[in-house]
Amino acid sequence: MRNTVLWIGLLLMIASFAWMQWISKPAPGTSMQGPARHEPFSVVVLDPGHGGQDSGAKVGNMLEKDLTLDVAQRVDRLLQSEGLATVMTRVGDGYVSLAERAALTNRVPGCVLVSIHFNEDNKPVSSGIETYYAERQIQPGMPIISWLPFLQRTTAQGPDPESQSLAGFIQEALVARTQAVNRGTKTQQFFVIANVRHPAVLVEGGFLTNKEDIAKLASADYREQIAAAIGEGVLRYRDLIKRRQPALAVSAPEGVEGE
Repeated sequence: MRNTVLWIGLLLMIASFAWMQWISKPAPGTSMQGPARHEPFSVVVLDPGHGGQDSGAKVGNMLEKDLTLDVAQRVDRLLQSEGLATVMTRVGDGYVSLAERAALTNRVPGCVLVSIHFNEDNKPVSSGIETYYAERQIQPGMPIISWLPFLQRTTAQGPDPESQSLAGFIQEALVARTQAVNRGTKTQQFFVIANVRHPAVLVEGGFLTNKEDIAKLASADYREQIAAAIGEGVLRYRDLIKRRQPALAVSAPEGVEGE
């Protein structure tokens, strides 16, 4: 009986990933292929974590889902003022599944993803800001179902250097602007950043289980600083890509053939 239940659970898991693979297909007329990594991206997908019946972390009347939406809306305004197009995975207090968030991002050509969250811990002394990137991301042409550990190739792929670079810029700006405890950049296989084909990071902007962090997050000015730091990190990463272009565009001297 136990083996039967385990097999049913395994089949349901495979079926769910097959469904996610299907919904990740691009809409008609939309290319799944993003620009070459040395080309500046044209869109920033902002992902306010949780929503609807999924409140996320909470303390008293302060809900993670409300904080993430507030900060994402602030980032949205700041980036648009800098001439960057944006897409929000949710615009109100509605529930959007992780698979839908990843699928939406994969349908946007030439983008980066910033997922916004706030932390909780069973230790009230835990404090500070950290930014995550995936240890492994799916690649263009790779079906989501192949991300399952037992279906992966034996040669594991390392972290995406573009996601790692984006995380570094955002984390640096967050710490500089907020003076929060620097918990650094880390790898973690959060679904929404592991299952997209573009540079992707997840920001944890403070602990709702820490009194000092809560007091700061209650301030609109502090949340504006978090938003400004995320925007600054994204723009600094974009500037880095632009600076790479001249070197990558240099052609071989006249009369010299490539190997």
